Formats: sequence, C-alpha cells, structure tokens
Amino acid sequence: MTGQAESSLTVAAEVTESALLGGRVRLRQPAKGYRAGMDAALLAAAVGAREDERLIEAGCGAGAVLMQVAARRPGVRLTGLERDPAAAALARENAALNGAEARTTVVNGDVALGFRALDLPPFDWAVSNPPFFDDPAALRAPAEGKRGAWMADDGLAAWAAFLLKAVREGGRIVVIHRADRLADILSLLSPKAGSFAVRPIHPYADQPAKRVLVQAIKTGRAPLRLLPPLILHDRAGAKHSPQAEAILRGEADLGF
Repeated sequence: MTGQAESSLTVAAEVTESALLGGRVRLRQPAKGYRAGMDAALLAAAVGAREDERLIEAGCGAGAVLMQVAARRPGVRLTGLERDPAAAALARENAALNGAEARTTVVNGDVALGFRALDLPPFDWAVSNPPFFDDPAALRAPAEGKRGAWMADDGLAAWAAFLLKAVREGGRIVVIHRADRLADILSLLSPKAGSFAVRPIHPYADQPAKRVLVQAIKTGRAPLRLLPPLILHDRAGAKHSPQAEAILRGEADLGF
C-alpha cells in the first residue's frame, strides 16, 4: 500500500530482504518506514487471474503484491503504478530478483491523474491496497516514512475512480481496506460495477472484522455475496490460524 504523497522510501536509506510465500518470493524493502505484510499477502491471494490475463496494481510500492501474484499466477502479465520513484525502483529490482521482469512493468505515475493519463488499454484485473486514511485529523501523524502509505491525499474516491477506468467491461477489481470503510467502497464502485463479493478479515473469531476484501466486476449485476470470514489468529498459541498460515506460505488461495 502506498499513497500519493512525498516519497516514503527516500527517507529510508537501508533496504532489507524478506522471504515471502515460504521462500518462493524475495522482497527488498526499506528497513524503516512502511513495510508490506499481511494485507499484501491477502490481496495477492485473492487474485484468481488466468494465464495471459493482464493485471494492474494502483500504488504498488516495492512490489510485494505484484511479486506474490507473479509466484502464484505464473502466466499473468503485471503492471504496477507507483508515484514514489524510490519505491518504483525497488519494485523493478524485485521483479528482476524474482525472475519476473519479462512480464512486469512498473510505471511512475499518480492515481490522482486518472487511468487515462497512462495511455494503456484496459486491464482484466485492477487491484489495490489504498491508503487507509484521507483525513489527517483522523489519526496521529504517522512517521514520515509511513505517511504515503497511510494518507490518501486525494481521497478514496480517486482510487475507486482509477480502478473503475483501469478494467475492461467484465473485468475484476479487488481491494483490501479497513472494514469500517466498506460502505464507502461499495458506494464509490457501484455506479459502474456490481456483482460484489465481500470477505471479512477478523483478527480473532470473537473480535469484529478489521479488514475487508472486496471484489467487484465492472458492469456486473449479480447480487452481493457476503463470504465466510478469514480468521487470522486463534487462541491456541500459534502466530496465525492454520488457514492464514497456509495463505502466507502460498499453499492456499483466498478466491471469491
């Protein structure tokens, strides 16, 4: 997740390498500032793209989602849009590191300028983990290295508009976001998309959902489906629930 603000990675001189999907993905990202984690893994696991389909991620950061989709879906062609030049450079580096550079393009650009500014044909899939806040008064000021990931300077509406334009008719939009923004997400996407599927993400089975995964189909007309929740943790002492652990290791998908 990365926002449309000043560079979040240029403030982090140190870069570390992490292993994702049980070691199938190597990801270089800043040692400080925003670091991709569970949300990126869940978003990638929710993509059911087929071979030769085209996918764009709005706000790709260092490429955590793109590289996990690349590992899960070997034939999918990937494009990342990223405003932060340092993040975009890391995303390109990660594509090369994972042998996915031939089918990965990272474009420097701004979601606020709209999809048409990219001069690209519509995609089969458009995915995003938009910044969670668009009101600076809504939370304590984030650290400088994380501001771009947490604050959507142009609001959630700009991200929804971009995603709607980015996909062809019948194309799929997938978003992970705060559960309390579900109504806003549905409202912003519904003028041109439908066939919504919503999967709540709960930290524990006895706690409210903190995240939602939402899939919409452009021009879709099917009724909304509320899917079984994903529970991230249990009380048995393990770090993650068995289902969440399987997703993190790349052994299970989270499709719609």
